Amino acid sequence: MTQRIEDYALIGDLQTAALVGRDGSLDWLCLPRFDSAACFAALLGDQENGHWRLAPEGSTTCSSRSYAGDSLVLETVWETRSGSVKVTDFMPQRDQAPDVVRIVEGLSGEVTVHSTLRLRFDYGHVVPWVRRTDGHRVAVAGPDAIWLRDVSRGADGGAGPRVKTWGQQYSTRSSFTVQPGEQVAFVMTWHPSHEPRPDLIDPYESLAHSLEDWEEWVAQCTYEGPHRDAVVRSLITLKALTYAPTGGIVAAPTTSLPEELGGVRNWDYRYCWLRDSTLTLGALLSAGYLDEAAQWRDWLLRAVAGDPADLKIMYGISGERRLPELELPWLRGYENSAPVRIGNDAADQLQLDVYGEVIDSLYLARESGLAPKPHAWKLQLSLLGFLETMWREPDDGLWEVRGPRRHFVHSKVMAWVAADRAVRTLEADPSLPGDAARWRAMRDEVHREVCEKGYDPERNTFTQSYGSAELDAATLLIPQVGFLPPDDPRVVGTVEAVRAELGRDGDFIRRYSSDEADATEGNRVDGLPGGEGAFLVCSFWLADALLLTGRVKEARELFDKLLGLCNDVGLLAEEYDTVAKRQIGNFPQAFSHVGLVGTAQALAREEARAEKGAG
Repeated sequence: MTQRIEDYALIGDLQTAALVGRDGSLDWLCLPRFDSAACFAALLGDQENGHWRLAPEGSTTCSSRSYAGDSLVLETVWETRSGSVKVTDFMPQRDQAPDVVRIVEGLSGEVTVHSTLRLRFDYGHVVPWVRRTDGHRVAVAGPDAIWLRDVSRGADGGAGPRVKTWGQQYSTRSSFTVQPGEQVAFVMTWHPSHEPRPDLIDPYESLAHSLEDWEEWVAQCTYEGPHRDAVVRSLITLKALTYAPTGGIVAAPTTSLPEELGGVRNWDYRYCWLRDSTLTLGALLSAGYLDEAAQWRDWLLRAVAGDPADLKIMYGISGERRLPELELPWLRGYENSAPVRIGNDAADQLQLDVYGEVIDSLYLARESGLAPKPHAWKLQLSLLGFLETMWREPDDGLWEVRGPRRHFVHSKVMAWVAADRAVRTLEADPSLPGDAARWRAMRDEVHREVCEKGYDPERNTFTQSYGSAELDAATLLIPQVGFLPPDDPRVVGTVEAVRAELGRDGDFIRRYSSDEADATEGNRVDGLPGGEGAFLVCSFWLADALLLTGRVKEARELFDKLLGLCNDVGLLAEEYDTVAKRQIGNFPQAFSHVGLVGTAQALAREEARAEKGAG
């Protein structure tokens, strides 16, 4: 039975991540990196495409689950007729090789537990050769090797239950029985097949160390406002989506989870988007995570270095620029949502907004006191010089539409942001090289054009592109970036229009008009069939816009509704299907959690301001 997207929980080691369902099945894992080929791909196919299920005999779904405190250690409790057990799943922060650890502990009675491990390398396509070596199971195929072993211990710390393991139908099966206090740990370790086996870890010591690592990291959090648990869980998720060696943050650890169930809008999100940069940086900085913010800033500087004309909208986790898109026909797709894609051709699109987002991020880093990088300002001047010659051109827009290029309003607004932040930087530090008057003139010209061509006076709203009737949720950011003040009638009108035309089922906002019924005279702006759900970060943007325009109560109510969409362990996907009442899209989605953190922080500031005013 297919698990709903929100039925999954996340574990990871800051270099890759896995999804574990409520049925005890680990259905998605790429090794050794986020963007590597998956060895478990049942998420996008079926069990024959690779999974690892660990559950009591005869049980189909767990009784309860939660993370252990503020950590990424997942604890799942199973209540059965004969007793109860707890399964602890985690991936230790990596020392030498990636490990997945699953520990079963007896809580009451006597429970028989079964493990079924089906390894399928290359996204569920390659069945490995499995052999027995020194009591371990070793699976090898091409460049990949995985070792599986079990470590048992009794309630008194001595010898534990005996685990029987055998091969059956191209899978590795195990069975054992636990009583209260007894534990059985499985450790699965990956390494390149041409290298010797990595040093063995002690699973029980690794668990203690993992809990300590997360406790120390969360202790740095400075946020003390409302909904702290949700904010901390979102920050942990952002940390889990960070590739520790470089500081890059992936949009999601998955590919091809659909934006429409059964549809074709299925994309690979295991890369780093520049559009997320300013909001991500702001979330980390305002929560006290200066090291992570600096690492993200440094990744950004490395990734975008070079000819400004070659700036990409997204990069690989190490800054790779070539992300060729392929389809995997042997995977049927999540709930038959095909095709399954790896790579992302949108990387080659022209999106002029990214220049503004990069410059805004580096401006925010400077203003927040991050140690300056001597070449950062020169890079910004180079990007701005290119943008000065290009901002009048049409582009592909923030949302990577695959239709014809247009003069997208958000792209122009972000060109204004780029010039504005350059002017502010030079005004704050006149010793820096640069022509403030030149950038001020560009800023004014962009502003005039957007207000003239991107605004519909009859409807009192900014539109998606010049001359279009369609709306775009990105225009909700106009007051947030400072293009116009929140009380400007054009801002208020835009908020109302987006809310009315793009909202579904209680202010859940779609990115833009994507359904056929919404398109003007058959004009499908994104060039794709079908529709999509409400884009969750856009709904957080609406809450921010309501707050900025003085509608605090409505902003708080919307934020509470959005919090209610989090699954039982606090995770959000990219979108929400308001008809099926389900999360859809890649999962968990960094942008959704960045939106949650940003709105919570904005509401906390408003609450503090109100209390100060009342005092």
